[in-house]
Amino acid sequence: MIETSWRRWLCLGSCAVLAAVSAAAQAPAEESGASAVSAAVTSQGLGRGAAPARQTIKPIKPGFYMVTDAGGNTSVRVTSDGLIIVDTKNAGEAFYTALLDQIRTVSNQVVKFVFVTHHHQDHSGNIGRFVEAGAQVIAHENLKANLATYAAAQGKPANPNVTYATEYVVKLGSSTAEAHYYGRGHTNGDTFVYFPDVKIAATGDMFVATTPTCDFPFGGSLVEWSRSLDSLLRLDFDVAIPGHGDDAMTRSDVQVFKQKIDTLIARGAELVRKGTPKDRLLSQIRTDDLGWNINAAPWTAPARLDALYEELSEVK
Repeated sequence: MIETSWRRWLCLGSCAVLAAVSAAAQAPAEESGASAVSAAVTSQGLGRGAAPARQTIKPIKPGFYMVTDAGGNTSVRVTSDGLIIVDTKNAGEAFYTALLDQIRTVSNQVVKFVFVTHHHQDHSGNIGRFVEAGAQVIAHENLKANLATYAAAQGKPANPNVTYATEYVVKLGSSTAEAHYYGRGHTNGDTFVYFPDVKIAATGDMFVATTPTCDFPFGGSLVEWSRSLDSLLRLDFDVAIPGHGDDAMTRSDVQVFKQKIDTLIARGAELVRKGTPKDRLLSQIRTDDLGWNINAAPWTAPARLDALYEELSEVK
């Protein structure tokens, strides 16, 4: 429970929030294998022409909102001169239109800037539509490189029209948004977007309310993930927008998440040092106390398991 003063404002604004939707839409259809994406889409009934799951916009702080469902969470910063958003939902006109419909319930301003946290289509899916609408779509340079070989059942997302290497700052009205690249983690191109005036960090899938996944084929690293979170925690924020999850979370939640990553690394490395065979590693790493299940896809995919085992074998 977030217990700051803005939380009380959130409760007062709750009458404006739309009804919650099916939890199935929260499942991240993000992985590099097209089959994983296709299965997730079919499970939502989207592969047969059905309407996408209803999106829900929620007030977080004055002038700041998050839109849940139908892909990764989208952040919306309302300013006097236009909108800044983070992440673009699952690919497709219906998802894009539904997202704009939600945004228009809180502001009729034009979307000026879009940050995309990583290349998976549930976050990057509508880059092209925002570019065509005149927005500057900003992402790390590795995201653009990853899109060159990325396969998704819904089609390849378009390239961003602005890329950066380490950090990128935009100012709109009296608000500022900072893009930070702190290294590898969920992929090798993850962006944290920090809004210093409201002390909010949008994290993409570098922080989630569900079991995390590490996309090793696209440069992800479990070990370096922890270091990236260390850098994030040096920023002055009290609210974090997770890549997946129904609600905004706190700085303390990010700290706990990092501790879980560290625990997972330590336990896995110890098992590797003891000679645990690769095909038994995931089943023997204890995670019940973490609330995570890594003994399942996509962790078990050979391209991921091989890389994880090799990485853990180098931990001292």
